[in-house]
Amino acid sequence: MRERFADSDSFSRIRPRGGSRRGRRSDRFDDFEPEYVPSGPAEQPDALSGTDTPDGPAEGDRWSTWDRSTPTEKGPEPRPDWVVTELAAVDTELGMVKTGKEADVFLLERGVPGTGRRTLMAAKRYRDAQHRMFHRDSGYLEGRRHKESRVTRAMAKRSAFGKEAIAGQWAAAEFAALCRLWSAGVAVPYPVQITGTEILMEFVGDATGTAAPRLAQLRAEEADIEDLWEQLGHSLSLLAVDGYAHGDLSAYNILVHHGRLVIIDVPQIVDLVANPRARSFLERDVRNVGAWFASRGLPEARVEELVESLAADARLG
Repeated sequence: MRERFADSDSFSRIRPRGGSRRGRRSDRFDDFEPEYVPSGPAEQPDALSGTDTPDGPAEGDRWSTWDRSTPTEKGPEPRPDWVVTELAAVDTELGMVKTGKEADVFLLERGVPGTGRRTLMAAKRYRDAQHRMFHRDSGYLEGRRHKESRVTRAMAKRSAFGKEAIAGQWAAAEFAALCRLWSAGVAVPYPVQITGTEILMEFVGDATGTAAPRLAQLRAEEADIEDLWEQLGHSLSLLAVDGYAHGDLSAYNILVHHGRLVIIDVPQIVDLVANPRARSFLERDVRNVGAWFASRGLPEARVEELVESLAADARLG
């Protein structure tokens, strides 16, 4: 399997690079966040072991990590049929999909040897405190608090311990956001599980391993501008009604797969209730991605209309 992807043209293309939200605190995003308290070095998933270790599988790189995640560290039910939960499954890494400032994304196959039961997933691995960029953390973390005050203070001071906590919170926050958004009907990848700072999620692309292009990569003749704008508006409305904004939306973190629009990269999701800069984040999201649509013929007035509509959905003044 690994050789098939490595030798294919598709792999070479991968490798380069509703309801009211007020008055019910139990419905807020914090309740979905997996617990993370740093203790020593940054928590990382085990390195893929290969076949030379005594306890490793006969094929693939490691045993499935499904049983290493607690129920709250697994995706929402009902799970899609393609999610492989069998403990006999093995994981095989097929290469890198993309690199980023805070995390890298790899293509992973999870399958049960001797059967046709297998699926492709994206494995997003957050870097430890020494290899991450923290320049964006301050604004996005406003309104977020850890259950332990000492951790909150350390995060505010950006001490070594605080940076460790921030690194863990990014992964936990993205997984929690994906779970909540998927359940709300927002077009995001299905979150399979989280172990440490590795998130396994739906691979948006073809069965051959070809990743879906980003919105920014689409040529005008390939894009149905009106349909994509309607899909985007629907998802952003569901987000706003639930009390959130993406926080860093652009044409570079939206995928389009056979006409289906999928929003990715949501660790910095903004709580529109708790964050004092809520409206500015919401407006920036819409105008950033709206500029791409406007450059391809969407009337600019439609962009401003969406800003106002989302502000109303979120009950922002």
